[in-house]
Formats: sequence, structure tokens, C-alpha cells
Amino acid sequence: MPDYKKQFIIKAQPQDIYAALTNPEIIAIWTGEKAVMDATPDTEFSWWDGDICGKNIEFEADKKIVQQWYFGEDQEPASIVTLKMHPDKQGTSLEINHTNIPDEAYDNIIEGWKEAIVAPLRDLLEE
Repeated sequence: MPDYKKQFIIKAQPQDIYAALTNPEIIAIWTGEKAVMDATPDTEFSWWDGDICGKNIEFEADKKIVQQWYFGEDQEPASIVTLKMHPDKQGTSLEINHTNIPDEAYDNIIEGWKEAIVAPLRDLLEE
């Protein structure tokens, strides 16, 4: 199962990006769908009305989010998403590291990171 690692510059502060990824009301704004999210380890999350769901593993306020994304029943090894927000002179460098993506989902996931997550975050947060 392949991995995906990429950095995107978003012209916003790390705390704004963190809030947009952890606050269900803000997630609903940029996704256009109801979201279930609690920035607490060992809680379940759901974005796009369940199209993306999984378990929250770790949070470091304004800096890091670690989640397990579910792809079918009991996928082994688990697909882990680590999002790191680094201050940058242009705003924030959002580092995405997504491991163990099922082969059949890889192209959709990569496109989704760019078009369904990063682009709407930029639309919401950049002035």
C-alpha cells in the first residue's frame, strides 16, 4: 500500500488551519457537509457525511493532528494521516503524510487532498 507525502503553503496562521480541521462547525463550512469531530484522542470522526471517517489518535494544538482513516473492515496495516502545521513566511506550511493507502483508493485520495481539502481550506482562509 502506497504512502503520500506533500507540503502545501496556505496563507493563514497555523491556529486558523488547525481550527478549520478540528472544529466541526468550520469543517462543515468548507466541506459543505455535516461533520463529526472532537479534538480528543480515541474519538471517532466523520467528514462529508461519512465519506471520510476514522479515529482521532493525537492532537497538538495548532501544530499536529494524527488520525487513522478507515478503508473497509479492519485494514491492516492501518492508514494513518499526520498533519503538521509549520509557520512559514507566507503563512503556514501544511505537511500531509498519509500512510498505507489502499491501491484502489490512491488516485482518489491524492486528488481529494488537493481538490477537496487543501483548495477549500485556501478558499476559506486566504484573504
